[in-house]
Amino acid sequence: MKSDVLVVGAGPAGLALAAALCEAGLRVEGIAPGGPDAPWPNTYGIWEDELPSAGLAAMLHHRWTDCVTYAADEELRLDRVYGLLDNAQLQTHLLAQCERGAMRWHQQPARAIAHHATHASVTVGDGTALTARVVVDASGHKPVFVQRPPLGEVAFQAAYGVVGTFTQPPVRTGRLVLMDYRSDYLTERERQQEPPTFLYAMDLGGGRYFVEETSLAHAPAAPFDLLKARLQRRLASMGGAVAGVEHEEFCLFPMNLPIPYLDQPVLGYGGAASMVHPASGYQVGAALRNAPVVAHALAQALNKPDASPASIAKAGWDALWPAERLRKHRLYLFGLQTLLSFDEAQLQRFFAAFFRLPRRRWGGYLSNTLTLPEILQSMTGLLFAAPMDVRRGLLGAALRHPSLFVRAATGLG
Repeated sequence: MKSDVLVVGAGPAGLALAAALCEAGLRVEGIAPGGPDAPWPNTYGIWEDELPSAGLAAMLHHRWTDCVTYAADEELRLDRVYGLLDNAQLQTHLLAQCERGAMRWHQQPARAIAHHATHASVTVGDGTALTARVVVDASGHKPVFVQRPPLGEVAFQAAYGVVGTFTQPPVRTGRLVLMDYRSDYLTERERQQEPPTFLYAMDLGGGRYFVEETSLAHAPAAPFDLLKARLQRRLASMGGAVAGVEHEEFCLFPMNLPIPYLDQPVLGYGGAASMVHPASGYQVGAALRNAPVVAHALAQALNKPDASPASIAKAGWDALWPAERLRKHRLYLFGLQTLLSFDEAQLQRFFAAFFRLPRRRWGGYLSNTLTLPEILQSMTGLLFAAPMDVRRGLLGAALRHPSLFVRAATGLG
């Protein structure tokens, strides 16, 4: 039987969109080689105000009001509530929405796709052909079907983390440390020649903590061995060490993948659609917020009985990447290129200035909720507030990458 939408992938993004499509009354099928209920391996932190509903906010199994950042020898308090998603609860919630929509899942890999006048056909591992009026590829940063322009230099966010117990508390009771760039435990040569990294840490209660050494963005990616060694040395400099490990986390994903071709007959979502925010590396909040919007656009396009897969996918792409969001994304990529050129000392001074901006400015920038003029105003405000070496770095980046900045700021090209 032909479905309306076939979703490839069942990570947070794929499952969020599948649930929204079912809520919109569409006939949905899914492909998940490991099964749609396979546990998600990563930890997902999010600002509470990024979640689109109180129901989703209730799925934070930890919340912190004491949130700080350390940069340039300053402790900067962040007046904003941060949370950690309960993966199992969110997954169960989304799967229940899919079940109410009578969604069927196929626990096989997707192998090939063929497009026809009114539908697409996907061949799975056992040779079965699944047909749908449109296919959504939510299979991650290395998508099965979505095509994108040739890659340039790819910057990766990399992190090594531990959930467990420690000989000394790595963070104050009840506190979340979003970024701790202090690097006194490194040698001068390491600070100058190796990728800058920061500590992301949180008190989970009951003597348990999550600590993670993170490289915000670097090309090539910072090696896990380096991150693990730095985390151990950082803890030692605090007078502590890991006492017991419940979970080790290895996180690696690209920050600046090109936007996919927006005229292709397959719709991407999540990492497959380059939805990772170049300013933070986060995407789950955006996936949850945008899922109902994209589902509505697809439902409207599917109302035309003779609509082609390409025209249906275009409606989804237009909802996901409207003109202003594309321009904002280019500005964020420009900002990322700037950070890639900073050494460790400049990066610390940059973030010290960034988090001194009004909360609405830095918060909106990290959440991708500012308008294009507001982003430009925030960048201008940061330029004037930053120390001279950071200011020179920002202006130098505009001179090194003029086309990227001009295209974003003017909408030309």
